[in-house]
Amino acid sequence: MALRTVAVVDYGMGNLRSVSQAVQHVAAQDPSIRAIVTSRPEEVRAAERVVLPGQGAMPDCMRELRDSGLLESVLEAAASKPLFGVCVGMQMLLDRSEEGPTGGLGLVHGDVVRFQLAGQLQPDGSRYKVPQMGWNRVRQAQPHPMWAGVPDDGWFYFVHSFYARPSDPRHSVGESEYGVRFTCAVARDNIFATQFHPEKSADQGLMLYRNFLHWNP
Repeated sequence: MALRTVAVVDYGMGNLRSVSQAVQHVAAQDPSIRAIVTSRPEEVRAAERVVLPGQGAMPDCMRELRDSGLLESVLEAAASKPLFGVCVGMQMLLDRSEEGPTGGLGLVHGDVVRFQLAGQLQPDGSRYKVPQMGWNRVRQAQPHPMWAGVPDDGWFYFVHSFYARPSDPRHSVGESEYGVRFTCAVARDNIFATQFHPEKSADQGLMLYRNFLHWNP
């Protein structure tokens, strides 16, 4: 049996341990799939599908992706095979971010903007805090194969100060609310990405990774 490989990209800025453990956990249920964590461009090119994690500041992530020598292999993957961006790995897919002057990958057109919630109060009377940290509902704004078996308005775990604002509303496939309604999942062709952390989101997060291993866009 020929093994199909899913590569988690290690460019020095990802939430690698929890992402790779979640991917390897769901991959272990299918003997035809092998999950690897790699910093080698040739392994990213050879993989059937690719996970791009990210945490920290988007300009730092973009710099490390370039400096690691993995940028071109990630762009090649995004052009031809299923790609899953997670957290800052989602933000990097857009054109630019308010977080810094560094441009993104431009794979999903739009901007990444900061929450502007000063003075706003939550329903319980407390102030909104930035970054948002904790569980929040996700509404499936567009149908997508990656949502198969995932409950609409399900709870997912977030840690972020910035969020994506795609230029084309058709690319916004998941929305949440934190003082403002915002896009928390984007998709275009063979690309799917989430601002929330599936690997920290219990069974519904594992279902997203499981769907990714079998998604054929």
